[in-house]
Amino acid sequence: MELRGKKVTVMGLGVHGGGLGVARYCAEQGAVVTVTDLRTPELLRESIDALADLPITFVLGEHRECDFAECDIVVQNPAVPATSPYVAIARAAGAAVEMEMTLFFRQCPAPIIGITGSKGKTTTATLTAHLLRSWRSDTVLAGNMRISALAQLATITPNTLVVLELSSFVLEGLDGAGLSPHVAAITNIHPDHLDRYGTMEPYIAAKAAIGRHQRPSDVLVLLDTDPVLQHLAHTMPGQICWSGVDAPRQRTVGSAWWYDDALLVATHDGVVHVASRRDVQMNGRHHLANVAMAVALAVQNGMPLALIAGALRSFTGVEHRQERVAEHAGHTFINDTAATMPDAAIVALECMPKPIIWIAGGADKKLDFTQLAAVAHAHVANVVLLQGTATARLEQALCEAGLGDRIVGVFDTFDGAIRHAHALNVRPATILLSPGCASFGMFRNEFHRGEEFRRIVAQLCAEES
Repeated sequence: MELRGKKVTVMGLGVHGGGLGVARYCAEQGAVVTVTDLRTPELLRESIDALADLPITFVLGEHRECDFAECDIVVQNPAVPATSPYVAIARAAGAAVEMEMTLFFRQCPAPIIGITGSKGKTTTATLTAHLLRSWRSDTVLAGNMRISALAQLATITPNTLVVLELSSFVLEGLDGAGLSPHVAAITNIHPDHLDRYGTMEPYIAAKAAIGRHQRPSDVLVLLDTDPVLQHLAHTMPGQICWSGVDAPRQRTVGSAWWYDDALLVATHDGVVHVASRRDVQMNGRHHLANVAMAVALAVQNGMPLALIAGALRSFTGVEHRQERVAEHAGHTFINDTAATMPDAAIVALECMPKPIIWIAGGADKKLDFTQLAAVAHAHVANVVLLQGTATARLEQALCEAGLGDRIVGVFDTFDGAIRHAHALNVRPATILLSPGCASFGMFRNEFHRGEEFRRIVAQLCAEES
């Protein structure tokens, strides 16, 4: 797509890096760029300062109709729904509507490995890139993890391995453009983002877009035990490859799975043992599933089997996901801020050492807390709740599950919640931040929540040392 001289409106600068990356890319390609965001300059200061060397017009705290009616291209932030009236204005005026990732797909000279899913997509994408880098050091990792893909485009050649984490919001844009990765994966599908989608059907459809536009020679890796994915497999045009913790129903070439403590891969010559459980530095059955899928993806892209075990041994996990932050005064502090849905918090509660002091609650995504409350009843000693639009529903579910007497309070400051958890006379214990809810309201995003958790815990430890 030729951008030189085009009038481009970037809708949503944000703080994750995607809006910043696409604004910089378009400006450096010679486009006349206007960035518009409903947030104030104060909230976006870091992103604005990072673009200070470029001739970009900023319209902040509002959207103006003229910026959408009088442009050639609108680059829509994935968080902006397709029903936005400003997107409708742009389309009516004849403007092309893109996302950062649709621009990247059109410009990228290399085949793309794309990974999505309700849980585990960041760990799987990061581990896939880690495995491939042990073989091909120039492997690129980007996408839904505060890493702009367009910012790395200049370093990508036709032989570069490109790994992208893709959210359902991004996949909506790729679907509209008829784009899918050459090698793709869906880790699993569980209820999420129902505040945007309303029901599971459109959410599943958005996730399925990662394989919907593949060619017959392309590959889609799926978790064997997920019933939604088993159904989707029959609707996909590419070749299906299975992975999981148990032996898959179909052992197509490249499939990877665990059998007891052995990680196995199906090859043209038979089944090969490529690694053992002791090679994995992460705990939990869910991480074994992530490992199997990452290995399947690496093998599909040509990685030698002999390198897999060594590469796994050097991977210790991803920040903000069951991340051990500190051990102090009998407490182990765990940052699992990326658990923004009940199913993710359930996984954390089930694999953490007891007793658990659980910090939960936050912004509403219209998800059901019934099962989370039942699991909490079996695993949690105390609950510290964070104020938010979902917290009252979570508190009600916990009370109905019989945890009312374990709830120690609802806190409107994060510092107060963490300090109260630390003051509880339950030692040794795991203080687990695994909110089961989105972060908006008290924080800019879930990463800000995790960074604040680290900061407050470090301050608390320093004060008592």
